[in-house]
Amino acid sequence: MVERATSLACDPSASETGRLLTQAFQTIRDDLEVRQAFPEAALAEIEQAVADPELPERDETDVEFVTIDPPGSMDLDQAMHISRDGAGFRVRYAIADVPAFLHEGGALDAETRLRGQTIYCPDTRVPLHPPALSEEAASLLPDAVRPAYVWDIRLTADGERETAELYRAMVRSRRRYTYTEAQELIDGGDAEEALLLLKEVGELRIAREIDRGGASLPMPEQEVGVGTEEDGCDYTLSLRPLLPAEDWNAQISLLTGMVAARIMLDGGVGILRTMPEPTEGAVARFRREVEALGAQWPEGMPYGEFLRTLDRTDTRHLAIVNAATFLFRGAGYTAFDGELPPEDEQVQSAIAAPYAHVTAPLRRLVDRFGLAVCEALSAGREVPDWARAALPDLPDVMEETGRRAKAVDRACVTAVEAAVLRDRVGEDFEAVVVDGVDGDRVQVQLMDPPVSDVATGSARLGSAITVRVERADILAGEVDLRIVGRDEQ
Repeated sequence: MVERATSLACDPSASETGRLLTQAFQTIRDDLEVRQAFPEAALAEIEQAVADPELPERDETDVEFVTIDPPGSMDLDQAMHISRDGAGFRVRYAIADVPAFLHEGGALDAETRLRGQTIYCPDTRVPLHPPALSEEAASLLPDAVRPAYVWDIRLTADGERETAELYRAMVRSRRRYTYTEAQELIDGGDAEEALLLLKEVGELRIAREIDRGGASLPMPEQEVGVGTEEDGCDYTLSLRPLLPAEDWNAQISLLTGMVAARIMLDGGVGILRTMPEPTEGAVARFRREVEALGAQWPEGMPYGEFLRTLDRTDTRHLAIVNAATFLFRGAGYTAFDGELPPEDEQVQSAIAAPYAHVTAPLRRLVDRFGLAVCEALSAGREVPDWARAALPDLPDVMEETGRRAKAVDRACVTAVEAAVLRDRVGEDFEAVVVDGVDGDRVQVQLMDPPVSDVATGSARLGSAITVRVERADILAGEVDLRIVGRDEQ
């Protein structure tokens, strides 16, 4: 995963390696046709809209919303407030109101349909919307009054959805937390009630996910950052296990997406995020691989529940996690208006329920339309024509732009891997085989530095090996590794 470099004290381009990486990142964006500058007409529309937005009348600025995001984030899509509600809970989830500032059919609307989503590179962020909207006027920044779509969800004592509605309102976030800050406050018992309840509700929702047969892939994130002045300010690479607070926060988003999908299906119009069930053969293959790696997967335990038993800090489990990725393939979008999709095409299998993307409209195009559909259906009104008319085209737009975003992410990470290994050609490193590629190549994970790439040679899945760096070319974005030692025990 690429995180944007946000350090102001360091300039990675000051070093030779940094200059090569800066050149490589720009080449990647050019080669993959990433749209960077916004048309003047789109910027003019935003300037006018920010001066005169379409604001909701409802006022919920007295609700003490908070945000939890990665450090340095300015495009804050979500703000959360959780309180007790009798024996259960009340979750209010405020989502940035992009339609308050963006008029359909204009230059910016056309531009966002070409972009599809924000693209993150180590040296910059290429946003879906101009920063004047995504990082200022519509962003749920602390102490700023903003229009928002507010999901108001009541849960039972065991975390099941009881009631839900969606409406537009003015809101004001009180505080901005990073995941690390939230985790430390919760662990220390010093957190405000909303954060303490995030843990309680998050764990209840995880239990409900297990009950449904849902699955979360505990994949550590390969992050790109910027070092300090002391180490030369070069780009750095790290492998970071997800914090529990990130899982709890994700459960609120998943809950909201499931509520949205139910509203759409009941209303007969909308767009779902779908993924087919893995085949029996795929699950059987995964079980064989788990057994070959020496892990215990009890008979009758769903694969999603088994994945939650893995130790996220144990690098030996990387092979199991990577082996599970092929169970999570085939995700896409399904739009409908009138006739519902067949039941087996309504479900996102990893979530084990119908699901929709409605929580990140500043960064993902489809959410803007999903929110408009759900707000109208929740209020008992007709879905706006502009939202309904866009639905048939959105699956293709999101698929194409999603491919581009993933390609940019992978290419940038590979360039950084080449930079990290550039001065270490000829050196040997410990690694683990995490997947097969073909007859004489395997996917490997180096532990230090945390490079994930293909190595020439053969070895058993999950085995500890030694690889040698044969070549590392930053501008080409290529790393050549060769297996030179095996520990098959």
